[in-house]
Amino acid sequence: MSANGHDIAVIGGGLVGASIAYGLTRNGSRVVLLDEGDIALRASRGNFGLVWVQGKGRGRPEYAQWSLRSATLWSAFAAELAEVSGLDVQHENRGGVLLTLSEAEDRQIRALLAEIESSAGNMRYEYEFLPRARLEKLLPGLGPGVVSGSYSPHDGHANPLILLRALHRAFVRNGGQYRPNNTVDAIRGDADGYRIDAGGETFECGRIVIAAGLGSGRLAALVGLDAPTVPVRGQLMVTERIAPLFEVPSNLVRQTGEGGLQLGYTAENVGYDTGVRSDMLRDVAWRCRTAFPFLDRLRVLRTWSALRIMTPDGFPVYDESPTHPGVYVAACHSGVTLAAVHAFVIPDWVRGRPLAPELECFRTERFNVQEAA
Repeated sequence: MSANGHDIAVIGGGLVGASIAYGLTRNGSRVVLLDEGDIALRASRGNFGLVWVQGKGRGRPEYAQWSLRSATLWSAFAAELAEVSGLDVQHENRGGVLLTLSEAEDRQIRALLAEIESSAGNMRYEYEFLPRARLEKLLPGLGPGVVSGSYSPHDGHANPLILLRALHRAFVRNGGQYRPNNTVDAIRGDADGYRIDAGGETFECGRIVIAAGLGSGRLAALVGLDAPTVPVRGQLMVTERIAPLFEVPSNLVRQTGEGGLQLGYTAENVGYDTGVRSDMLRDVAWRCRTAFPFLDRLRVLRTWSALRIMTPDGFPVYDESPTHPGVYVAACHSGVTLAAVHAFVIPDWVRGRPLAPELECFRTERFNVQEAA
């Protein structure tokens, strides 16, 4: 069976793939989104939901700039998604606080932020270590174990699961074709374009975006690209609902739109193990309870884990195949933060415009220094 007439096929229906696919439909491209469906290792299930700039970009100021650009676009992105999909992704952009729980952590974070700021050039990289009174106003219930808190007006948060649902719905309402339960087996090219074998069908298209998360490396190799990704397990918890409390999210706790407090998160190199470990969750609970002692009085309703995507250097990947023109790869671990630029900026590149100069550093050649030289 052949499904013809697609300008572009996006492989991967998680936050990165769905954001790009939605963005491509905004200007009328005929797009098919091939997704593994519920069997996929969705990073969005374990995403803490932060739209975050603080602390990103050490050694790579372009990443700080890219994150800031997306955070700046997020309000317009959320409003557009609400209009098209009818879903509120619960985006708030009132800033965020990076808390530290020891003198050593405080020194480390101050040095990190100062280093990023010094390399930011003309970029508007704003943060401020707040006095205790201001911290307690933003985050009521703050405990004596908190040493310091850095506030940035660039930061915020959203609901990653509603975001994924909204992207899928908006994509379809814009005319996109969503095809779940289609694991890609092969990519073949000829003078007429590309053919993708997936789920017993063949999908024909002119261009392809590989945004399949942890499956991107395997698929990128089919088109001559080295795009290595590894899984990093994140474990989280959520409490019972309480009345609105926090004005902003922090790196330790954020209040969801439904009222529960989300506590997180771990970063574990355990391969493809999606289990939960009580010792790791105990560490998460200890840190969050040290910051907010009142958490002792709340019930934890759920604990879970998911696998996030990480590249060898922690930075995103954006590249076009040297052997298969018109086939692109996009991978990153900041699917929520970067969703706005993936929807509003990356589609122009996929349609054939040159990659922006500030994104050249995210090409795959950096993983093979000798080859790049």
